[in-house]
Amino acid sequence: MKPNIRVLLGASAAVFSIAGASPSYAAGQITFVSQGGAYQEAQTVAILDPVAKLLGITVNQDSSPDAWPVIRTQEATGKPIWDVVDTPPVNCVRGGEQGLIEKLDFSKIPNAATMPAAYKTPYSVAYEFYSSVLAYNTTKYGANPPKTWADFWDVKKFPGTRALRNYPVVTLEAALMADGVPKDKLYPLDVDRAFRKLEQIKPYITVWWTSGGQSAQLLHDGEVDMIMAWNGRVSAVQKDGAKVAFTYNQGVLQSTHLCILKNAPNLATAVSFINAALTPTIQANLPLHIDYGPGNPAAFSTGKISEKRAAELPSSPANAAKQAIISETWWASPAGVAAQKRWLQFMQEK
Repeated sequence: MKPNIRVLLGASAAVFSIAGASPSYAAGQITFVSQGGAYQEAQTVAILDPVAKLLGITVNQDSSPDAWPVIRTQEATGKPIWDVVDTPPVNCVRGGEQGLIEKLDFSKIPNAATMPAAYKTPYSVAYEFYSSVLAYNTTKYGANPPKTWADFWDVKKFPGTRALRNYPVVTLEAALMADGVPKDKLYPLDVDRAFRKLEQIKPYITVWWTSGGQSAQLLHDGEVDMIMAWNGRVSAVQKDGAKVAFTYNQGVLQSTHLCILKNAPNLATAVSFINAALTPTIQANLPLHIDYGPGNPAAFSTGKISEKRAAELPSSPANAAKQAIISETWWASPAGVAAQKRWLQFMQEK
């Protein structure tokens, strides 16, 4: 029976349709959940369709910009509908610790065997990568652009308007790197030190952005001269003709992970799906459709990603080596939760 992808209705706020989906279903199936939009459309073509064909299964799709509340609600019923979720790893870790997410048996996921330990948790594995980077207006800074977070904090050497994300994750890491902490020595975060450094730059922040679209617009319209932003958003602005650039130096490499709901209705198939989704040749498809890097580094050795394209991607070996890797385990810990609460207080203070 021909494998197919179909969309599941009703479990979340945002669901999109896929043209050409067949009404027939294979014997095996899972329900896969991602964040919707251009990202889910790209992964459908790059990963989900090939995996469905490889395994001979049906991949039903749902989408939710924030899967965590839905995970909690489904598990509260005792009969979850979702199987595999593409979500920030902090959701997988805290979900696992709260009994909402299955612990993975990596002996059944051989494609993850050679992936770096930092790309895995007991409950999840990296699926795709993006980066929070330092971006800037090339007209403003010319031949001497900012290259580090210390430069971002140096308002005398690099005068100009600035923007940071209104969120502690990554922003605290950038503050510590600006204060001289090596990118591979960030964790556990020295939260007091990070907030002291943030107090120094706070008066010079023009905008604390709250969405990727807002960050891109600020850069595109020239409202800020330098900004912390996601690499894909900056790339889109560049392609639109704006005079902007960014550096992966001291970027923070982030990812979404794949994890499985506790008592998932199709557990065995879900495990097989995750392994197949990490197949290097399938992973190598993703950057051909969107500006995200594959979760499995072996994808860069398949010959499908050109050297030119690899140089643009956050998770290529050369670019990954320049960056810090976020510790979602730390952010899911009591210390990380406390830091997020402290952020709210920091933002309320004048």
